[in-house]
Amino acid sequence: MSFTLDDLGWSPRFEAAFEPHRAAGLTPARVSLEHTHIYRVLTPDGERLARVAGRLRHAAGGRADFPAVGDWVAIDAHATGGDARIQAILPRVSRFSRRAAGDPTEEQVVAANVDVVFLISGLDHDFNPRRIERYVLTAWNSGASPVIVLNKVDLVDDVQPFVDDVTPIAQGAPIVTVSAKRPGSAAAMRAHLGRGRTAALLGSSGVGKSSLANALIGEERLRTREVRENDSRGRHTSTNRQLILLGHDGILIDTPGMRELQLWDTGEALAGAFGDVEALAGSCRFRDCRHAEEPGCAVLAAVESGALDRGRLESYRKLQQEQAYQATQQDQRAQLEQKRRFKVLTKAANKIIKEKQDR
Repeated sequence: MSFTLDDLGWSPRFEAAFEPHRAAGLTPARVSLEHTHIYRVLTPDGERLARVAGRLRHAAGGRADFPAVGDWVAIDAHATGGDARIQAILPRVSRFSRRAAGDPTEEQVVAANVDVVFLISGLDHDFNPRRIERYVLTAWNSGASPVIVLNKVDLVDDVQPFVDDVTPIAQGAPIVTVSAKRPGSAAAMRAHLGRGRTAALLGSSGVGKSSLANALIGEERLRTREVRENDSRGRHTSTNRQLILLGHDGILIDTPGMRELQLWDTGEALAGAFGDVEALAGSCRFRDCRHAEEPGCAVLAAVESGALDRGRLESYRKLQQEQAYQATQQDQRAQLEQKRRFKVLTKAANKIIKEKQDR
């Protein structure tokens, strides 16, 4: 299939950022698949394998400074050794990130330069509004527009109660109901796509991401598996993030299922995702109210009256605590890194002084 830069999601913003790299004889490409130490990238001339150039590798401060699926990169297409060399990553217009597994101080970029994020949840035993809250929060923080997709409507008699459960936590995000088993059901998702527009599929294992991706692609390109009957969870069918061209319908990024979404630097997005709680907090008697046991707490009053779901308040508190813990961990890592750099500089300076004294 032939395609242009515009088909891949190119824009005037990327063109401006790429100008100095074009002057250096480099070629724009988009990362479509990430392997260990090697990437597949797409250019109008076709697909290439590419590796990160040494200079970019040494300058990277962490895994978030390496290319991610969806990134636009500048490659040396004529590098020796067969594979192209990635010399630079263009500034990301959006990034869906989470905390890397096992490391509270490391960011993992799940997908970059995404326009819309399809947050998929199955209407089976694994339906969990609290998990959807996490995805909505991270999606708003990414810079992309979230769309909540309730899949497997064929398993329920009435979808409206599920929509009612999700509406308060959607914070204005569209909610669509689909079934991967019903032909044409994905049309509600396709309405948010278009030429050059990038969408990412995100959700837990077993929610039907690969099945919906196949429906959008129009063929069974991605492998699917049945979920376990006892808890409606599935194995990781997708094992790598990958970018798939949908022709004039845009670009799709499929991602492996996530057992748990660990938040990363949500910043002000937490307040935005919990706008209902924040609005009530403005009427609390104390400005630093923690909405726990303080007198005159408007948030607790709303819970008692039934105007605010108690589970939503508990989720808000939990996410606040998680955010505060992560900030503390990042500060500690920054302090350790500063000490390490100071020690290296001091050692180098002492070596220079000693060499001068020995002359």
